[in-house]
Amino acid sequence: QDSSSPLMEQLNFFHDHTLLILTMITILVGYIMGMLMFNQFTNRFLLHGQTIEIIWTVLPAIILMFIAFPSLRLLYLMDEINTPSITLKSIGHQWYWSYEYSDFLSLEFDSYMVPTNELEMNGFRLLDVDNRIVLPMNNQIRILVTATDVLHSWTVPSLGVKVDATPGRLNQINFIINRPGLFFGQCSEICGANHSFMPIV
Repeated sequence: QDSSSPLMEQLNFFHDHTLLILTMITILVGYIMGMLMFNQFTNRFLLHGQTIEIIWTVLPAIILMFIAFPSLRLLYLMDEINTPSITLKSIGHQWYWSYEYSDFLSLEFDSYMVPTNELEMNGFRLLDVDNRIVLPMNNQIRILVTATDVLHSWTVPSLGVKVDATPGRLNQINFIINRPGLFFGQCSEICGANHSFMPIV
């Protein structure tokens, strides 16, 4: 799915940026290696080249900075929690998710995958659930994630969210949904026999 949150957009841009740098490095190194294999140049007196050694040490360091700084910026942005409008608590079980809307008194439900034989004609096999989460658009949303039995991972790729659900520990992450739609995710931590069958919608 295409990105549906500002952070995921930034992650996509960062991916493209890094890929461009890697492509340039690969082409340059490939070209140099090709030249080395096919030319006949020799120099009997070349023992060291101070200048070129400085250049090929400093230049890669500078190139690495162009990857490191945007990456660190994004890491810190993803940890930023701005006064959330709504909090959702997501609890991983073997093998389904249960949700609690903490801002309301008793709003909680379990979310199971719809089995293939009960699926509507327009449903998504292995991705649809019987109870979907409903979240507001253009609002800061905080998700608290934990588990009751083994490690799970609450993941919705189009929102740029992946949080480990660890028993006895509460992890939090926040995001903004910037367009309406259906967003699908799955558990991303191998959690037993039915790990593939606990989707998120």
